[in-house]
Amino acid sequence: MRSPLFSKLVLDELDKERARRGHRCVRYADDSNIYVRSLRAGERVMKRLTRCITRRLKLVVNEAKRAVARPWERKLLGFSLTRHRAPKRRLAPQAVKRFKKRIRTLTPRTRGQRLETLGAQVNSYLRGWQGYFGFCQTPSVFSEFDAWLRRRLRSYVGKQWGRTGEREVRRRGVSRPLAWNTAKSAHGPWRLSQSPALSIALPAAFFDSLGLLRLAAPH
Repeated sequence: MRSPLFSKLVLDELDKERARRGHRCVRYADDSNIYVRSLRAGERVMKRLTRCITRRLKLVVNEAKRAVARPWERKLLGFSLTRHRAPKRRLAPQAVKRFKKRIRTLTPRTRGQRLETLGAQVNSYLRGWQGYFGFCQTPSVFSEFDAWLRRRLRSYVGKQWGRTGEREVRRRGVSRPLAWNTAKSAHGPWRLSQSPALSIALPAAFFDSLGLLRLAAPH
């Protein structure tokens, strides 16, 4: 069911059944997680609700998506839970993969585009992403994303510089020997993006000056 409103109407009876049984659950449209105390209870609840869905509501259960598992092994709307005694909302692994895939799509090293234009496109995505996933309670992942994104952009810039790379990093305060060694390196753009020369030439402050958003709150 694509429409959240339609799902709400159709699954209202299911919600009442879960409330009657005192189940703790969270649902959006036709995606739902139910939380119980044991694996045995999970199997029992799964059978009862599957029967309710198929027999009373005449709907089809997605066998590929349904499962009985630990809370941190499941996801809902891009979120999962940590294994702490007091669980926290964290990004599901699939959400992390989608984030990096989208950034890679926006920053292909073969695209000859001004960094300011590229940054504006990345910012547009980051604003929407942060507006949704800012609900996450494990902020360290945001710092990791910030570092990864800036490394990705260093790789992009280094690739665009090409043969002029030695001159460009020298203009940005890198010593002649370090600039020369970096320019003559056999390593690819991604490896070099973590090199001392590019870290000096393109520090985090440089990307801040371009207006690139930070997902993590500044310290």
